[in-house]
Amino acid sequence: MTLDCLVLGAGIVGVSAALHLQDRGRSVVLVDRAAPGHGTSYGNAGLIERSSVVPYAFPRKLSALLAYGLNRRSDVRYDWSHLPKIAPFLLRYWQASAPKALEASAAALLPLIEVSIDEHRALARRAGAEPLMRAGGWISLYKNPAAFALAAREAEQLRSSHGLAVSILDRASFLALEPAFSEGAPIAGAVHWEDPLSVEDPLALTTAYAALFTHQGGHLAVGDADTLEQDGNSWAVQTAEGRVVARDVVVALGPQSAALLARFGLRVPMAVKRGYHRHYHQEADAMPGRPVVDEDAGYVLAPMRQGLRLTTGIEFAAADRAANDIQLKACETAARHLLDLGRPVEAEPWLGLRPCLPDMKPVIGAVPGLSGLWCDFGHAHHGLTLGPASGRLLADLITGQPPFADAHGFSPARFSG
Repeated sequence: MTLDCLVLGAGIVGVSAALHLQDRGRSVVLVDRAAPGHGTSYGNAGLIERSSVVPYAFPRKLSALLAYGLNRRSDVRYDWSHLPKIAPFLLRYWQASAPKALEASAAALLPLIEVSIDEHRALARRAGAEPLMRAGGWISLYKNPAAFALAAREAEQLRSSHGLAVSILDRASFLALEPAFSEGAPIAGAVHWEDPLSVEDPLALTTAYAALFTHQGGHLAVGDADTLEQDGNSWAVQTAEGRVVARDVVVALGPQSAALLARFGLRVPMAVKRGYHRHYHQEADAMPGRPVVDEDAGYVLAPMRQGLRLTTGIEFAAADRAANDIQLKACETAARHLLDLGRPVEAEPWLGLRPCLPDMKPVIGAVPGLSGLWCDFGHAHHGLTLGPASGRLLADLITGQPPFADAHGFSPARFSG
């Protein structure tokens, strides 16, 4: 099979890239070892995060550093034995979180954030997936009055500087909007980010986009990206249906991307943030109306088809290390102080991997010195949000069209010096 483009990885990022390339007249094969959306794309909080105009930065206050350093927080935990390996990444992450560097990363990401909802709606409309999306935004909930006051001031600043729709909720206003939460819950106040959309089943959304791709003539193939090799001026990979050759290949393998690219000489300083989720059975009148983030404990409660999904924050540990339920149990305990959390739906929680770069920006663009090798990965916490937007930007670059956003800051060349 010979065609224009191979896309390696059928998560939300890879599927979106394949669709945008297909829309530009390219023949595309989408290759993965599993069905679309069954990796990292399955386990997120279901947010299309139009309001996240500032990346998740490394904490710089001494008090926060001490709390994290002592491993006493539920939003971030780390395996002590993994710390020496992750230390160089953490240092670069800390450096990139300095005010001027963070401002530069935010400016680079903003054009993609700004079109994230429009790009999703365009694909969802064509894929018949609009019923999976809910308006109403999401809520940051605070238990500490001082933290709430600070968050309210910062939200007001973002409202004025970026035109975001934001409401500041006192305790009574929050409980009126979200009556599933207990009257006696320790709530100081909340910030309602109204612009974002939420998705009631991220796997179903990725599956719907993949079905649109095949309906339009695209081909899904089962294969192993590790078989990728250069074939003259082309690229080839082995699939269950045989060898597939294409002029261009897109690496959209999420947390597995850096290892593959290292074989071809590109060293990407990517780290993997592990995260867990579990669903809990809720009666209809006990289900929150929108995702709620417990900012003090660092987890999300998101209403899903399967139940109320509790997603944890960050765990730094080896990707292949056995699951550790300490973080999830701490978050579950905190959640039960806020609402009547039902019984777990699954016997065991889900564990997934988020691909993260120290400068908080994804890798989108051509690999220097290797014609036809392209990247689209490293979206950290915003793979669902930015999948369609980054797919559009990548397709612009591959097809030689004027990019809708400045792609320079996302280039793999930033790691080849």
